[in-house]
Amino acid sequence: MLRYLLIILSCLITTSCASPTPAGYETKRGTQKPYKIAGKWYTPVSTSYGFEERGIASWYGRDFHGKLTSNGETYNMHAMTAAHKTLPMGTYVNVKRLDNGKETILRINDRGPFVSGRIIDLSYKAALNLGMEDEGTAQVKIVALGNRVGNRLVKQDYNKGNFNIQAGAFTVKDNAYDLKGRLERKYGSVAITPFDKNGKTFYRVRIINIKSLREAEDIRRNLTTQGLPSPFIVAD
Repeated sequence: MLRYLLIILSCLITTSCASPTPAGYETKRGTQKPYKIAGKWYTPVSTSYGFEERGIASWYGRDFHGKLTSNGETYNMHAMTAAHKTLPMGTYVNVKRLDNGKETILRINDRGPFVSGRIIDLSYKAALNLGMEDEGTAQVKIVALGNRVGNRLVKQDYNKGNFNIQAGAFTVKDNAYDLKGRLERKYGSVAITPFDKNGKTFYRVRIINIKSLREAEDIRRNLTTQGLPSPFIVAD
């Protein structure tokens, strides 16, 4: 199972302005395959274009220092990296603490955090930069910046391609078609795909042909507020 929550940070601590950007270099892509943690499936997106997210950040340090991250790097608690559940490996993100305005730029090189309500796990150095090393958590805003190759930050056009949202999976076909009908009335194209697991046939219900990650995130949030337990985005 993937070891999660590893983050690397090695730039100057700041108090009231953004941290300097980490030195650019080409990184390993890391796994983009779906993975399962504590009984829940996560599907990494293939794009970060337009990605923004608000929620709780946490950090981890000495207990994970020197262990492998999900993309095969060695976690360094004093370097500028972070763990995210679905962003592509190598994506640079700006993380801004909402209550004090401090911000820093980090590179995603691991998966996590897998604690309810938390959206990103920071290294100890990043926690120092944001002034949250004592509290342990803070409300933040994440904005994806793109990928850095050499000394150049490349903002990739990730709007090309399709995004789908898995809204549910059922063993009873009628239940799948009932959800399909309800979703079609609001969101348009919905597909049902059967698949076999542990000797049972499941019927996967997905909203398909969504043209941008931002639109997909909006729909996913709407589905959650409507009571669907765990909708998630899949990038073609």
